[in-house]
Amino acid sequence: MKIGIIAHLKHPIKSPFRGGLEAFTYDICKRLIARGHEVMLFASSKSDATLNVYPILSDEAYNDLSGHREKKPNLSSEYMAEHYAYMELMQHIDTMNFDVIFNNSLHYVPITMAGMLKLPMLTVLHTPPFFELQNAVRLERRQSTITYISVSARNAENWKQYTDECTVIQNGIDLNSWTYYPDPTGGYAIWFGRIHPDKGTHFAIQAANIAGMPLKIAGGIADEKYFRTQVEPLLGGGVEYVGRKDHTELNALIGNAVVSLVTPTWEEPFGLVIAESLACGTPIAGFDIGALPQLVAQETGVLAKPGDIEGLAGAITGAALKNRLSCREHAEKSFDVEKMVNQYEDQLQLLTGVFQ
Repeated sequence: MKIGIIAHLKHPIKSPFRGGLEAFTYDICKRLIARGHEVMLFASSKSDATLNVYPILSDEAYNDLSGHREKKPNLSSEYMAEHYAYMELMQHIDTMNFDVIFNNSLHYVPITMAGMLKLPMLTVLHTPPFFELQNAVRLERRQSTITYISVSARNAENWKQYTDECTVIQNGIDLNSWTYYPDPTGGYAIWFGRIHPDKGTHFAIQAANIAGMPLKIAGGIADEKYFRTQVEPLLGGGVEYVGRKDHTELNALIGNAVVSLVTPTWEEPFGLVIAESLACGTPIAGFDIGALPQLVAQETGVLAKPGDIEGLAGAITGAALKNRLSCREHAEKSFDVEKMVNQYEDQLQLLTGVFQ
């Protein structure tokens, strides 16, 4: 198949990844290419060139350290720049001889303009509904030109009032790239991911302190104000921010942790940190919110009520007793990236009638 993949434009699609969506897009591109499909990725200009990138937005102002685009008074806002990038793409994508469009943009423009295309479009709903996207989906359903996929059953439930035709394909990871640690040596808990209010980093710190468990925090600062006001003042006394890590360093940090904390404050649609932690053998202590209760089995972690710091402290203690081999086995059963790609490939082939 000849597949046009539309990426999210907030960050370039390259390693080390800013978040789960960038990791997903990278993996799906790489693996579809490896299976012999002709793939073109519509993404921002600093994205990994091995993905056959067709740049639709310049990363000239993108700061790799901060993960933000620098604001310049003579340029359009980031919002408008993304709007025009997607609009221009959608106006001519029909002329590029694709068999199918695989939309991972999380943007309203590709959905709103899908009715203009002669091509079939597969769109993945990577997040819960938000204003612009839910309105676009609601209007598109009048024509029903798009096939939708959700990354979890819970996320599909959240989208049900806008589209009740949503197949679930759980996210997967490359299990071979995550080393299993049967005997951790760190004696600490780990929290990793984007440091942002949605991810509840400060809850993890407070609960770890109550549980008497040292905590290491790894990841980029997605919200500087949140970090400075609610996370940084809590550092010290056994709580350490270690910054962003490359894959090898992160694997070792997670694998040597006693437990991994996952503390979303929103309807977390999936959470690759769960799959990555379990692949390392590290059990989960987290909040019972979003997709977490569907992803964290009884033998792989303990969940507390959302926002319950005392309950999360108890979950840390309980999760630390879980069998690490059971965690790895659960990851292998539930989060294999090849299984995920098989399912997406099947969906794309059904839309196009092209089988190979």
